[in-house]
Order: sequence, then structure tokens, then C-alpha cells
Amino acid sequence: MASGGSVDLEDVPSLDLMTELLRRMKCASKPDKRLILIGLRSFLRPPGSGKGTQSPIIKDEYCLCHLATGDMLRAAVAAKTPLGVKAKEAMDKGELVSDDLVVGIIDEAIKKPSCQKGFILDGFPRTVVQAEKLDEMLTKQGTKIDKVLNFAIDDAILEERITGRWIHPPSGRTYHMKYAPPKVPGIDDVSGEPLIQRKDDTAEVLKSRLEAFHRQTEPVIDYYYKKGVVSQLHAEKPPKDVTAEIQKSLS
Repeated sequence: MASGGSVDLEDVPSLDLMTELLRRMKCASKPDKRLILIGLRSFLRPPGSGKGTQSPIIKDEYCLCHLATGDMLRAAVAAKTPLGVKAKEAMDKGELVSDDLVVGIIDEAIKKPSCQKGFILDGFPRTVVQAEKLDEMLTKQGTKIDKVLNFAIDDAILEERITGRWIHPPSGRTYHMKYAPPKVPGIDDVSGEPLIQRKDDTAEVLKSRLEAFHRQTEPVIDYYYKKGVVSQLHAEKPPKDVTAEIQKSLS
């Protein structure tokens, strides 16, 4: 770094400069996009179809910044920004960080150069009130949400996926009785030690989780449906098919 935070370009390898230049030229022709990703956390869906796998693909394809609200809050607290200081005060008291604060942190983030072509919001909004506050903030900036990608998956498929999962606790290796079974039932392939099923990988636990997810999230999806911006994705499909669906809905 040269003084004042600027980079001395002579010190940057030519290949890196060319790569960045080509990336910027490609990005210049891309349309702006402001997206929200909605879906149960990715461990509930097949590996590679969920938000965690698809968001980097979307981010690179459309030159967007990826905004995960949990990460942004932690970064704001660590950087001791005015909003970060307020958020830390709430956290230290054991309180939830207010919707206004989170929207404020998003507002700050999307003004950065990396968000020039738009953003992917992940993990927010979780309630209709949050969606309304987000819309108010974007309207003040003269923009709006272009598309909400709903990673939809049938509850029955989820139940089969979850209740068939077994793990080897020491290594974290995960198996599935249908999709990725161990060579010997109930035994880890590498160590030969027994596999266990997590206490929360049961039909009862999943049922309560799904009820909470539907209760909290479906009103948000309805809110955006009325605005005509929701795309339903078939998240049970193989990753390439999900990627193709996303590209079609964003074209």
C-alpha cells in the first residue's frame, strides 16, 4: 500500500491488473440487480442446490456484492462504526439488534464500490416489517428489489433428507442412507467407528423447525409476490438445474 490507502500499481503483477481490468469490462455491461435469497438453511437441502452454493455463482455472474446480515453486523461491531457501536450495546444487553439498525448497516454497505452493480441479500428480511423498512430505505435511494429467489423444497423431501443423515462426530464426516451411504451401514468409511444420528435430525424436531420457518417466512414471500418479483426455484433439483433456473429467472 502507498500512503493515503492508495495502491502503487507498479507493484501489482501485470496478470492481476489485466484480470481485474477484464472483470471490470465484463461487469460494466451487466444490468444492475438487487436480489433477496430466501430458503431454509442450506444444510436442509441437497448439497449444492442451496443458497450457500448458488450465491457465489450469482455474485460472480452479475458482479454483485453478497450481504449476509450476520457477517455485516459482526464487521460493523469490529470496525466500531457508529451503527456497530449501537449494535454492540444491544447485543451486550442480550437484546435483539433493531430492524432500523440492520437496515442502516445494509444502507451503508450497498454504497460501497463493490456493490455498484447491486447486491444479494441473504438472511434478511425475515419479517414483513423488515421487508417494509428495507423497501423504504431503497426507495429513498431511488432503487428497489428486482427479484426474490425462493429456494422452495417440499417438506416431505426435506424429512427424507434430514432423517436419513448420519455423522461421524470426531471427523464431522456426514453420510446419508439414501444419497451418500457408508460402505458398511452405521460405520464410518475411514475409521471404522460407529456413526450417530444427531438429536435434532429427527422428524419431530424438523416439524417444529418447518412450522417456525413457514410461519415467519411465508408472509415475507407473500409480500414480495404481490409486487410480482418472486421466482420459485425447485431446490430439490441437482445444482446445475438450480443454477439454470436462476439464470433464466434473472435474464
